[in-house]
Amino acid sequence: MKQRKISEKKTAVRRGVRVGNIPVGGANPLAFIAGPCVIEGEKLTLKIAEKLKNISDNLGIPIIFKSSYDKANRTSVTSYRGPGLKEGLKILKQVKEITGMPVLSDIHSAGEAEYAAEVLDVLQIPAFLCRQTDLIIAAGKTGKPVNIKKGQFLAPWDVRHIINKALSTGNKNILITERGVSFGYNNLVVDMRAIPIMQGFGISVIYDATHSVQLPGGMGESSGGQREFIAPLARAAVSAGCDAVFMEVHERPEKALCDAPNTLSINAMQSLIQELIEIRKIVRGKR
Repeated sequence: MKQRKISEKKTAVRRGVRVGNIPVGGANPLAFIAGPCVIEGEKLTLKIAEKLKNISDNLGIPIIFKSSYDKANRTSVTSYRGPGLKEGLKILKQVKEITGMPVLSDIHSAGEAEYAAEVLDVLQIPAFLCRQTDLIIAAGKTGKPVNIKKGQFLAPWDVRHIINKALSTGNKNILITERGVSFGYNNLVVDMRAIPIMQGFGISVIYDATHSVQLPGGMGESSGGQREFIAPLARAAVSAGCDAVFMEVHERPEKALCDAPNTLSINAMQSLIQELIEIRKIVRGKR
C-alpha cells in the first residue's frame, strides 16, 4: 500500500545542480561521474584524468572526476585505503588545475567536510554513512553540492528523510545515487523503480553502474563483482530516466587496488557512453 501511494504521487520538478561548470539533472544532458575507485598515486590518477578529459572533449559530454582519498569502509583491515585526506586533496586539486574537470570524493566524518570543500566540487556521502545526521549536516553547510549514496539497506521512499536532513542546512544542491540493495549473501539487486521514486522527491538521481554489480565481501577479505553486467544495467538505468551515470574506471581494472572486479576498463568507457547517450535521446523523444 505504501509503495502504491508513492508511485501514484505527482512527480516533483527536479532541481538541477551545478557542479563546477557542469549542470546535472533537470532538463540538462546526461552527465557522467568517472575515475578510479581510490587514488593510487599522483601519476596514475593524472593519467586517467587526462584520458577522461579527452573522452569528454571528443564526445562533447560532461564528466566529473571521481576518486577517493580514503576508503574507510574496506572489507579487510589490510586493504589499501588511499593516500589520506591531505595528500589526496592535493592530487585532486592538480586534476582540477590540469584538466579543468570538477572533482568528487568521499568524506567520512563531519570534521573533514569544511577542509575537503576547499578543493572538492562535490562532497560524497558513502552509502554506509547515508543516515549519519551530523555528517550530512556538515556537508550541507559547506554550500557545495552533496551527493548522497543511498544505503544498501534502504527502500527508495526512505530516502526522503535523508534529503530533508540535507535541505535543512539551506543547501539545495543535493544529489542522490542509486547503487543497489543488499539481501545478504554477498549480492546486490537493483530495482530500477527506485530512480523515478526518488526523483519524485524533487532530487536528481545518479545511477552507480559499477558499485551496483559489486558482490560485497564476495572474495572473503575483499569484495567481488560482475563487470559483465555494468553495461546492461547502465542501459536500463538510462532507460528508467536517471540524470547521471557513475562509473569507476581504470587502465587495468584487474590490477586496481580497490573494487577491481567491478571496475570498468577506461578503454571500454567511450563506446558505452555513446550507447547511453543514444538511449537518452530515445527516452526524451529526440530521434
